[in-house]
Amino acid sequence: MTITTYNVKLLFQGKYSSVTIKKEIMVEKIKVVVNGLPGKMAWAVAEAVCQADDMELLPFGLTGPEMPHRHFKIKCKYVEMFNLERRDLLCKHAKADIMVDFTLPDAIDQNVDFYLANKVPFVLGTTGGDIKSITKRIRESEINALIAPNMAKEIVAFQLAMDYMAKNCPDLFSGYTLDITESHQMTKADTSGTAKAMVSIFNQLGITYDVSQINKKRTESDYQAIGVPREHWSGHGYHTYSLVKPDGSVALSFTHNVNGRQAYVDGTLDAIRYLHKRRSQVSGAIFNMIDVLNSN
Repeated sequence: MTITTYNVKLLFQGKYSSVTIKKEIMVEKIKVVVNGLPGKMAWAVAEAVCQADDMELLPFGLTGPEMPHRHFKIKCKYVEMFNLERRDLLCKHAKADIMVDFTLPDAIDQNVDFYLANKVPFVLGTTGGDIKSITKRIRESEINALIAPNMAKEIVAFQLAMDYMAKNCPDLFSGYTLDITESHQMTKADTSGTAKAMVSIFNQLGITYDVSQINKKRTESDYQAIGVPREHWSGHGYHTYSLVKPDGSVALSFTHNVNGRQAYVDGTLDAIRYLHKRRSQVSGAIFNMIDVLNSN
């Protein structure tokens, strides 16, 4: 419920007096389940959902099979986590509008099975899993999903600009050498999904490069060398794409650095809102953060 305040002036016996009127307006909140606690990204999103006026954090969530049955205090409430053996109990308690997945890569396929079986739309921010299979199953289902390896809208806008270049200037950098370096917190096990997506774009621009060549930085000495502030060693995303012409006459570098998780959290909340608005418009649709950007 939200309360709207109006200040009005009333005329009484020839005199005006100010009166404050408060009107209560019922707002249907988006019921959200955040999966992946106590992971830091899941935790940050859960806190943000708690504080959002248009959302309600449901007190349940999915966690990994190795996690014991636990409760976590997330700002506004305690959240009970269900592991693999107990997840069927979750939907008996939680009537979610949207589920948000920030679990681990090896849990994605099983989690998607769960979302589809229970017909719950979901936002997938975890990278990994069999994306071709996941895409096929969603398209054949009754629900929608939003899948994005990077929830930060600023970075997605950069990818969109590079994609535009690739489509309109194919083979522009033919023959160039490419180095991609990405740095994230030590707890991020997989190679950045954003860096992987950029490989495809650079391939269209004429550069021969494979995702296996991406330089992944995950140590404190790496962070010191590339200038990540110490307070952000536990949460950051630093990417540099360096290109050099064969004769050395031209060198280009594209860099995007993110400290902390707030940019990803903000994008995730916008993704939740976008997906919820489209719940009755289509089914079996897969959206991404470019769709969110284009909706603004």
